[in-house]
Amino acid sequence: MTDNGYHKTQADHCVFVKKFEGGDFLILLLYVDNMLIVGRDHMKIRVLKKALSRSFSMKDMGPAKQILGMHIVRDRTKKLLWLSQEKYVTKVLQRFGMESVKPVGSTLPTNYKLSKEQCPR
Repeated sequence: MTDNGYHKTQADHCVFVKKFEGGDFLILLLYVDNMLIVGRDHMKIRVLKKALSRSFSMKDMGPAKQILGMHIVRDRTKKLLWLSQEKYVTKVLQRFGMESVKPVGSTLPTNYKLSKEQCPR
């Protein structure tokens, strides 16, 4: 990835970022044999995929619907994104024989909304 101009983030060494002129960027998340590419410019994403496919065999699964147990739902027209780990949590509860436990409240209010303004810069 570094040969293609990407920089490994300090927060997570499986996350690579490449910044372009004009403020555009691509983010590539890599975990074992799973990869997720995030970016606004579809042409830049295609160029990256083509470059990666020259280095190793890969299969394009299209827009991500799930990665590492996380379900991804998008509404592109409204620019909304939902992430859910419900299935993963259910599997973990089943694994430890806890699927019938009673839920408890979270310290985070149920109506709490995240915003761009809360994002670190």
